Amino acid sequence: MLEEKPEAIQQKIKKLATESQKADPTAWFDILYSEAEGDAGQIPWARLTTHPYLQEWLDFSQPQGEGGTALVIGCGLGDDAEALAKLGFQVTAFDISTNAIAWCKERFPDSSVNYLVADLLALDSEWHGKFDLVIESRTIQALPVEMRSQVINCIAPLVASKGKLLVMTRIREDDSIPDGPPWPLSDQELAQFIELGLEEVRRDLFLSEAGEKTIEQVRIEYCLNA
Repeated sequence: MLEEKPEAIQQKIKKLATESQKADPTAWFDILYSEAEGDAGQIPWARLTTHPYLQEWLDFSQPQGEGGTALVIGCGLGDDAEALAKLGFQVTAFDISTNAIAWCKERFPDSSVNYLVADLLALDSEWHGKFDLVIESRTIQALPVEMRSQVINCIAPLVASKGKLLVMTRIREDDSIPDGPPWPLSDQELAQFIELGLEEVRRDLFLSEAGEKTIEQVRIEYCLNA
């Protein structure tokens, strides 16, 4: 496949996401992975290594993985899931894209991670309260704003008592409807996690430049003390 410039890939994603919103807002993920034809360079969020914000958190938090369960939402090509497995967690990682999950299994054929095709909006209720650590990295922001409340309602119940949820996402300063994808989250939207019983214990802000635009991202650590 000819190498595409990042701008072209972003425009492709925007077109796919916009076209799928009317029928199935999550359908474009599998199309993107399929059309990449094994070229990770066509997947803008694929780093082929642990996300740096997650790795930094693992380094200073040093979570004890042995005997613990972890879940990676929208696992993509699997690098974050593998990082948790190396710490001893019993890891479940899912993505709505069958092509992404097949790619994970091809990359990590001997992995202990349980890679699954699953829909965040239709998860098994047996997963509720099951995971000591839940990783949500940039999945919510990839879905339209009108789905946001529903998505957060699906994530919060997955955290076990005394467990943690780590959210990494772009943010925006007001509640105006953002252009996307991605669609950055507002503080009001993030507050829904608190309303659902989680406590915010740490928030780290990251700034990066994209042309003349400053991108604000956060890594928020929540815990469930119930």
